[in-house]
Amino acid sequence: MKKGFTLVEIMIVVAIIGLLAAIAIPSFMRARTTSQQNACINNLRQIEAAKDQYALEAGLTNLAVVDFSNIGPGATGGSYIKAWPNCPASTNSAASVTKSETLTEADYTISVIGSNALCRVVPATHDLP
Repeated sequence: MKKGFTLVEIMIVVAIIGLLAAIAIPSFMRARTTSQQNACINNLRQIEAAKDQYALEAGLTNLAVVDFSNIGPGATGGSYIKAWPNCPASTNSAASVTKSETLTEADYTISVIGSNALCRVVPATHDLP
């Protein structure tokens, strides 16, 4: 008598693995989306903190315009944010960004003092509460 698996046994194992994958893959995708959303919201908080610190030091009030050049690395008054954050859900690459903007500027809109920075990549879910 030969030892080994029959075709039916192999098919049952493949079906079970397929069922487990069908259950697990949506959960992994949901976890990935949630972690990207949380990372982006954290980036928005860092941008807001840099904006607030710059506004306090420069004596700016609400609706004063703030630019990436005011708060970013290499800013003339000092750097208020260590490195530009990029949205983790972004598909922007150096080739898709114009010469006048950085990858972060393609991902985030800083806005004015008194209003929250916005994510350009997924504005519906990546926003400050």
